[in-house]
Amino acid sequence: MIRNNPIISRRNFLRTTAGAALVSVTGCLNGDEDSDSPDDGTGPVDGQGPLQRVAVEGTTLVVELSPDADVDQVNLIQPNGELFGTRDVAAGAQQVSFEIGTAYEPGEYRVVALKGEEAVTESTTDIVPEIQIQDVGLYRNNPDKPWDEVYGESPTDAKKNGEAFVTVQNTGSGPDEVVEMRFTGDVPNPVADPRGSGIYEKESVIVSAGETAEIFSDSFPFGSEIGDEGMGCSTDGNSGRFSIILETRVTGQQATKAYNVEYTGADEMQNCEITISGA
Repeated sequence: MIRNNPIISRRNFLRTTAGAALVSVTGCLNGDEDSDSPDDGTGPVDGQGPLQRVAVEGTTLVVELSPDADVDQVNLIQPNGELFGTRDVAAGAQQVSFEIGTAYEPGEYRVVALKGEEAVTESTTDIVPEIQIQDVGLYRNNPDKPWDEVYGESPTDAKKNGEAFVTVQNTGSGPDEVVEMRFTGDVPNPVADPRGSGIYEKESVIVSAGETAEIFSDSFPFGSEIGDEGMGCSTDGNSGRFSIILETRVTGQQATKAYNVEYTGADEMQNCEITISGA
């Protein structure tokens, strides 16, 4: 949600130290509908003033200015009050941008437009990504996924049969990066500390705000049992529960989700019937 703040002088916020990272929310700027406010160009942002739109597109913060905006600089302020960076506004320019990446601190940020030494207007916005696990599936139950494109073709399909895809969605307002994926509990190969990221041929996956991504595993969680800690298949049927754990960069928190699972129809995993349902 974007909120309007009283303007501040350039001297005040330039006293802060240049620092780490920032992000901003997608959407148009909401206005102050108080008809008693003076129309002197220094009031709150209303979508009709110099700041027309502040949005995150991928990992870039985009600030759009009105055609007649009389500003020569845009500053970005982090939640801790420190200055993230500045962009000069060339004559006739209607857009400036900041590459924010996925190393920013979530929280409230400010975009401040200046003319000379004085702030013309500013806007505040809360930037908090939220990664959620939406689905998980296996090759044997979801053959329409791009398994061959990811893992390559194989006469036995052993690799594809042992891996899984996980669908994640970022329901927050800023980008985040999944840096590790783990499967724990009742899977044939639970791995608490996967080799690398646990993501097939990738160190991480960036998920922009509002976007959905499919992440393919690299820890062989549903393959033939390698150790004694996992749950395997049985003709009589085995049932249990497993969890998916995602480590994320921006929040530093885990996204987790548990599922029920049943293994039946065979004594080995290659021909096992695996049924996964929500826990």
